Amino acid sequence: MAKVSVAAVRGVDLATAAKIVDHALATARQRKLRPMTIAVLDSGGDLIAFKREDGTGIRRCDVVMGKAFGSLVMNRSSRAIGKIAENAPMFIQSLAVATQGRLVPTPGGVLIKNQAGEIIGAVGSSGDEADEDEACAILAVRAAGFVPEPAEPQGAA
Repeated sequence: MAKVSVAAVRGVDLATAAKIVDHALATARQRKLRPMTIAVLDSGGDLIAFKREDGTGIRRCDVVMGKAFGSLVMNRSSRAIGKIAENAPMFIQSLAVATQGRLVPTPGGVLIKNQAGEIIGAVGSSGDEADEDEACAILAVRAAGFVPEPAEPQGAA
């Protein structure tokens, strides 16, 4: 039998992505948040893991993918992208067009970095207030042994 060719992992592997998703959802339940949707993308923007709790609003998959994908495109959190939008709305609108609308510039898109500071993926989190979405993602990345960007939750309870 011939040896099967496989592609290299681009940053986050499935086991790590699953841990991040599960920890983010556990954090949301501990905080008694609304039903959440969580996605983890690898450094190439491909979906690795995804879960949507029962009772979430519609199209949350698109929202979490946009938060995470936009973070990867811009090498910064979706919160930081939102701040750019305040001063340069045409740039963000153009970026949204360039990415076929795969950009959601509100908190909840968190970069996953290795200990060397390299971006290896991103988490998208949505379902509650944006600050809470972001906090769940940050805490999950840290619990998996990686470095989140942003490093600390802002404004979450």
